[in-house]
Amino acid sequence: MKITTITNLEFGKMVQAASQKLNQRAEFINSLNVFPVPDGDTGTNMSLSMASGAKYEREETSEKVGDLASALAKGLLMGARGNSGVILSQIFRGFSKNVADKDTLDAKDLAEAFAAGAQTAYKAVMKPTEGTILTVVRKAAGAGKEAVKSTNDINEVMAQIVTAAEAALKSTPDLLPVLKQVGVVDSGGQGLTFVLEAFSDALSGKVDESEDYKPDDAEMDSMIDAAHHQSVQGKLDPNDIKYGYCTEIMVRIGDGKLVDQKFDYDKFYDYLAKLGDSLLVINDDEIVKVHVHTEHPGDVMTWGQRFGALIKVKVDNMRLQQETIMEHDEEAQDAPVAVAQADAQPKPDMKGYAIISVASGDGIGKLFTGLGVTNIIAGGQTMNPSTADIVKAVNESGADKALVLPNNKNIFLAAEQAADVADIPVKIVHSKTISQGMTAMLAFNPDADLEENQSAMEDTLDTVISGQVTHAVRDTTIDGMAIKKDDYMGLVDGDIVVTNPDREQATIEMVKHMLDDDSELVTIIYGTDATQADADKLSDQIQALDDELEIEIHEGDQPVYPFLISVE
Repeated sequence: MKITTITNLEFGKMVQAASQKLNQRAEFINSLNVFPVPDGDTGTNMSLSMASGAKYEREETSEKVGDLASALAKGLLMGARGNSGVILSQIFRGFSKNVADKDTLDAKDLAEAFAAGAQTAYKAVMKPTEGTILTVVRKAAGAGKEAVKSTNDINEVMAQIVTAAEAALKSTPDLLPVLKQVGVVDSGGQGLTFVLEAFSDALSGKVDESEDYKPDDAEMDSMIDAAHHQSVQGKLDPNDIKYGYCTEIMVRIGDGKLVDQKFDYDKFYDYLAKLGDSLLVINDDEIVKVHVHTEHPGDVMTWGQRFGALIKVKVDNMRLQQETIMEHDEEAQDAPVAVAQADAQPKPDMKGYAIISVASGDGIGKLFTGLGVTNIIAGGQTMNPSTADIVKAVNESGADKALVLPNNKNIFLAAEQAADVADIPVKIVHSKTISQGMTAMLAFNPDADLEENQSAMEDTLDTVISGQVTHAVRDTTIDGMAIKKDDYMGLVDGDIVVTNPDREQATIEMVKHMLDDDSELVTIIYGTDATQADADKLSDQIQALDDELEIEIHEGDQPVYPFLISVE
């Protein structure tokens, strides 16, 4: 079927199809992450980013494709998570600017828009790397521009764009050696290829009947958890929580005595969107999962029953949870524990600064606040905060200027985007790890300006060596090292240096890689999968390596990594 014009109707179908396809195939994309660590979340990040873009597009009332593309770009910008999500948002930022004045699109418009998207994405990355999503978008856009020289059939142009994307994706291991080592294609490039395939399917009227990538319970649960992570303030008044009940339901579509509606995603979603915020709706052919913050959990359940049988219901009172957190914080402050503020010195005058740190784990959050951080965003490993999360923390800080500590290189681009759209001046301190973030805080000077503090804090980052211990989620081989699923790995500054089925041995061997003749201080932060006794035993073993080392132990409560270790 030949198509020569994309109207608002076609464009909307393209966007929604892409969102649904990423939703369905997020877990497959996650599996392509090179390192076998539990926080490989490219698929989840891209899916949630695209879901935000699709929501903005769906809510735009204009019938002009240019306006719809702008809404898509805005939603992607604010919902962008991780580097892959940010690059996806930049592709459609360039796309939208190129079609800003268009009521409809023809084949040439579409090809030029993708070319503009590729150009914008490359400019957004300081050091573009071939063999990634950037290669895929560049090759796909080039094929589109070539195709319109001989046809005005949009379906034919999209087909050639998809073919080029698939070929570029297949070539990524030849361009990026680490992909070839592990035997996978680039995960971000795969996500973009799925988006382009969905566009093509929507335009040609194809229905994706593939059963290969149905989201399983684990994937849907991880995405539900992702939606629940919000920017947090340590002293948020429970009475300030607008929607007090975190409500989750799982519905078996078509079952149940109260069913009177045939499942339609948009209709199902739009009703729930009126009941609260932090909404996520994930479905396959049989099951739909819902996460929403609302004042009316009963209405959510009743709505679900009109489409199927409730097979899981979970409701948490978030106001009560916040009260408990605050009580726990007060108890911790009153306890006779040696912490950074043990001398009860008053906090320094921040001189209009907000310092915003991304951290996962109550203990790590307290360590950062003890060092002078004013605002904590929940996230990091396993869940990268979105651009909107960071913007919200900045804008609600009440400060005149802000510094952001991402503490994870996969958050850098989202933080940079947030800095561009925040209401106050913002600079990013490019800390890749929790240890780097804490070291950077020692260089903060409230009397210095933003640029001076950013420079001074970044100068400290290379003075600390960061180690992380976690378990492998699959078998693989990297740099000649055979890694077995469920074995423990030690990563030093992001590189896997040791693997061992015994956690203790893996940790000690990792520390040996970190120590040198100049090492003076070792800091151990233990997570939810370790105990104080484990940390004490580890400390004794490290001390046996060098009895002149000073060793500190802190409870971090972080997930995924039982031990975070720094050497200075």
